[in-house]
Amino acid sequence: MKKNQIDIVTMGCSKNLVDSELIMKQFEANGYHCTHDTKHPQGEIAVINTCGFIEAAKEESINTILEFVNRKKNGQLNRLYVMGCLSQRYKDELEAELPEVDKFYGKFNYKQLLTDLGKADVPACNGVRHLTTPGHYAYVKIAEGCDRHCAYCAIPLITGRHHSRPLEDILDEVRRLVGQGVKEFQIIEQELTYYGVDLDGKHHITELISRMADIEGVEWIRLHYAYPNQFPLDLLDVIAGKPNVCKYLDIAFQHISDHMLERMHRHVTRQETLDLIAEIRRRVPGIHLRTTLLVGFPGETEEDFEELKAFVRKTRFERMGAFAYSEEEGTYSATHYQDDVPEKVKQQRLDELMEIQQGISEELESEKVGSIFKVIIDRREGDYYIGRTEFCSPEVDPEVLVPAKGKALHIGRFYDVRITGSDEFDLFGEIV
Repeated sequence: MKKNQIDIVTMGCSKNLVDSELIMKQFEANGYHCTHDTKHPQGEIAVINTCGFIEAAKEESINTILEFVNRKKNGQLNRLYVMGCLSQRYKDELEAELPEVDKFYGKFNYKQLLTDLGKADVPACNGVRHLTTPGHYAYVKIAEGCDRHCAYCAIPLITGRHHSRPLEDILDEVRRLVGQGVKEFQIIEQELTYYGVDLDGKHHITELISRMADIEGVEWIRLHYAYPNQFPLDLLDVIAGKPNVCKYLDIAFQHISDHMLERMHRHVTRQETLDLIAEIRRRVPGIHLRTTLLVGFPGETEEDFEELKAFVRKTRFERMGAFAYSEEEGTYSATHYQDDVPEKVKQQRLDELMEIQQGISEELESEKVGSIFKVIIDRREGDYYIGRTEFCSPEVDPEVLVPAKGKALHIGRFYDVRITGSDEFDLFGEIV
């Protein structure tokens, strides 16, 4: 057990990761050594940053807490703290069930942990992070919360109403990160296109991204978690017109059947969805759309699912993920609908949908063979350097494998790469 070492474990999404990076910086300013997601925790203190989004994520968070509870029982750990979404929502229950945890914090009061350790908030470190990502890219969280209240989603219950960060604060953070060597920025928010509406009733995402793109040293900006209802179309002009704004958009459609969209409280119709996709692709040629779809929602019929499959086949999303409905207490669907699609049927539908997408992805990636792309190198693994094009977000999208024989490549640098082959998951290339 290492004195003055804190092991931090982050569960769930990149928004949680940003919180972990912020608290790590404060710990280090107070004299602690921090590790993040280490496979071999040795610190005297552990902090688990939990996820509470869906049942599987909650189970993973609980199991991780229990692992560290056992470490504490075995004398391998002095103190254990828990923060994040799960403890924001279930603090009282967790305290009753897990008395071995020294203290639970929510999503927003985790800085209290400094005081509880006998330390102080260091003002010079406010807003400054210890990056856990490779030094050339970072996540930038521009808001918290969500005002959408989709019928199935617990996030507004956990994080509250949408709260945008001041625009100048975000731009200052980007400039600071550029000064640290960051070149690529993943812009994240639960509902990115709503940015600024809570400040003055107007969408400000277009202004934010445009001004961010004008900062010297910003090479790539990638946008995550847009919403189809009231999508600000002028944002498309920035994506199309600014060379350092990646032609990539992560926008969750969830379903295409009007029956399902209405029951899900998505406030968008099938036709509006199809029109938006057509407009996005018309105004930003070559854009790669990433979407998320939901199967097995209460009341989903075979006809609804067939309509969804046809939508996926016809739209041919460049990137797509899907998940089966999980009833979350306190949500509209949990209190007003019966979870009437059997688990076996949910899984069959999920598997079927992803099999369709796998074939589409394989075809679309194979069409890149012979083309030259700008690629950033993330790391080396064995005989290959691993990189990404502008169409690929870290950890979730296909990667580009470049043989390590011959020319030594630099991590975090951009290279022109000719694509020489593809498989269902990745591309293979050579330096031009």
